[in-house]
Amino acid sequence: MKTFHNPEQFQREMEKRRRQKTIGFVPTMGALHEGHLSLVRRARRENQIVVVSLFVNPLQFGPREDFKKYPRTFKRDRALLAGEKVDFLFMPSAASFYPGRFQTFVEVINLSRGLCGRFRPGHFRGVATVAAKLFNLVRPHRAYFGTKDYQQAVLIKRMARDLNFNLEVKLLPTIRDQDGLALSSRNAYLTPKERARALSISRSLVWAQREIRQGRRNLRRLRRGILRELKRGLSRVDYVEFAEPETLQPVGSVRGRFVIAVAGWVGKTRLIDNAIMQRKTKSGKRKALEPLRGN
Repeated sequence: MKTFHNPEQFQREMEKRRRQKTIGFVPTMGALHEGHLSLVRRARRENQIVVVSLFVNPLQFGPREDFKKYPRTFKRDRALLAGEKVDFLFMPSAASFYPGRFQTFVEVINLSRGLCGRFRPGHFRGVATVAAKLFNLVRPHRAYFGTKDYQQAVLIKRMARDLNFNLEVKLLPTIRDQDGLALSSRNAYLTPKERARALSISRSLVWAQREIRQGRRNLRRLRRGILRELKRGLSRVDYVEFAEPETLQPVGSVRGRFVIAVAGWVGKTRLIDNAIMQRKTKSGKRKALEPLRGN
């Protein structure tokens, strides 16, 4: 695995490699877990070259957020990526990635407004900007994202389409622990007691899926039931939303395909999760696009 820190040198190497072989790219902020590694393995299956970035992006953290304490386990991360036979690793410093008086940003307007956008102003501008810069540097044929950060994944896919990036953005299912908790780098903040409380998130989504399969259609009642379960474990709930999967606009009824998105706090740790429902199957029953259970 060859590691680059300088963006210009890395870009030259990627330009040369792209002419020869297909490139699969997995952007990360480090603190890797099985969710990240599942993306790397998919990239390995579908491409001749696999590239991973490790960069804690300061632009997507607000002034009172956890940029300074965000877990940085780069030595461990590098060992994990070497074990997955990653070909190239990009680890820039913030100063090299955003040089001098950096003043150019990318914003996906409508997709940034709802859900987490209401609670983290500027966050998705930072997400879109870092993704655009990385796509320009790597110029991958395919880029891989998990759907645990559903709003982020949809936003990046939209940005790539709107700005005519010549790549395929692939969105893969959330990877969960055996007890159902969605894997996240921020789970490292949780104490054992807090982690047990965090399970109320996945339990609330399982409950909602079950209710919908049994024919419950009243969104207000579904939201109340989800909130009831969330409040058994969370210190604070930011939102419970039912949204259209592509636009993230609120849905008015339980029909077709939609996403249930939740966000809240366990102590000082903010967690997000989602479940996607889809149209009726041939048997007339709805089913979860992504089962909410352990792996």
